Parts: sequence; structure tokens; C-alpha cells
Amino acid sequence: MNLTPKQLKILQLIRDCRVRRGYSPTMQELADELGVSKVTVFEHVEALIKKGALVREPNKARSLSIAEGIALPDEEKPLAFPLVGRIAAGHPIEKFTDTDELNLSDLFAGPRVASSGGGTFALRVDGESMKDEGILDGDYVIIQRRDTARNGERVVALLPNGETTLKTYFKEADHIRLQPANPEFKPIIVKDCKVQGVVTGVIRRY
Repeated sequence: MNLTPKQLKILQLIRDCRVRRGYSPTMQELADELGVSKVTVFEHVEALIKKGALVREPNKARSLSIAEGIALPDEEKPLAFPLVGRIAAGHPIEKFTDTDELNLSDLFAGPRVASSGGGTFALRVDGESMKDEGILDGDYVIIQRRDTARNGERVVALLPNGETTLKTYFKEADHIRLQPANPEFKPIIVKDCKVQGVVTGVIRRY
């Protein structure tokens, strides 16, 4: 898809706003971020809709969203390291001399889910509510951009009060339970929430 740098920036701003707040920015907010007029932003948005990169719900404010299956360039940057062997963390193992490649893009991209495709991005963890699953304060979680989740998946969820949280998702009889992995935190019970993405991996820097 042939997009201009400004159009790519608009897609990134819309994605980031929807992840953080659950809705898209206004035309004026986009114009302010880009340093252009609102008319110019409107023209770019219309072009993106025609190209199939953006979707807008009719008669609904702040409803722009990235079209299904569209991954932004910054969600697909390849990152790979040479995989030169294994290291014992339990019993010693035989010498390992084969060489391969550890491609983080393949490792963390996760399976595509029908009707909710998208790219992959990272978020920095703030807090200890998921520590018993090995997700610690300061870690980076790799998120596959999706709007649906299966029970037991760790999700980025937008709550009705506008806050976002990282929890394990369970859809139950008449509510959704967002389960922490730390006994000091209580589950969050809501009638509904917006899934912003699903965790596919964790990165920790020492």
C-alpha cells in the first residue's frame, strides 16, 4: 500500500490513541500533532479510507480505526539475533554447535486470529499485578493488536472508566473478569471492556 509519510504518521497517531484511550483523536488533534491544517488532515484521512487503510463508523465521533489486517511499518521491523546454542539452567547439556537464528518478530508475532488481524507493538509495564506470571514492573510486553480475546489470554483492556490495564481475560456468564496474577490485587469485574491487544511475549532488560 503506497502511503505518504504524513499518512503513515496519521495511522500511528490513531493506533496509539486507540490503545491508550479506546477512541481515535479528532481531526484537530491530528492537525496539532502534525503541524498542519485540519483541512489537510481531512484530505489525508479521506485518502486513507479510500485506500482501505482506515475505517470510519458512520455518524459516530472519534470512530476512526485501522482497517482489519493492516500492520504499520513500525509493527513489522525485523529483529533477529544469531542463535548459537543452548545454555544449561538445570542439568548440564551436551555441547551444541549448530547455528540458527532467533527472530524476535516471528517469536512474538503470535498467531493471526480471523477477523481481528493487525500488527505488533510493545508497552512498558507499570506495576506488579501480574508478577506471579513473570510480568514485572519495568518489563516490556509484546502486544498483538487485536480486538478479541479468548479466555485465559493476557490482554490490554480498556475499562469503562477510560483506564487501561494488563490482566488475564475471562468472559463469564454476565460479566468479564480481568484477573491479576498477584494475591494483593483483586479481580476487576466489568460488564464490558474493549480489548486493545493480546500479550505474546515479555522482554526484560538487565
